Amino acid sequence: MWRWRRGVVGRKPKPRIIWFVPPRVVFIPIDESGRPIPTSGSIEIYPDELEALRLVYLEKLTQEEAAKRMGISRGTLWRLLDSGRRKLVQAIIELKSIAIAQVPERSSSVDTTPRQ
Repeated sequence: MWRWRRGVVGRKPKPRIIWFVPPRVVFIPIDESGRPIPTSGSIEIYPDELEALRLVYLEKLTQEEAAKRMGISRGTLWRLLDSGRRKLVQAIIELKSIAIAQVPERSSSVDTTPRQ
């Protein structure tokens, strides 16, 4: 079944392998006394962006190795890293909360089964 993108038939999205699926979590900025700072909104980080950030910055893999592990191209990994970094910086600068999005139960674009 082909997927419609912006009114045009495109190819199916390639599944992304995500090894670490976190629970639904929201990080809220706090002041020095530990009280939450009122926020003007929330930024949502998607699991594939979080996985790309984790592989490159925590596990110190190269972009090529991380892309291979996620089953995507290096260009796609770069776009995920760029999007994730932008969201994190925006949340820090604008004092917004950071929410980790949930993976839909029947998602065809995310594969959570670990593979070697």
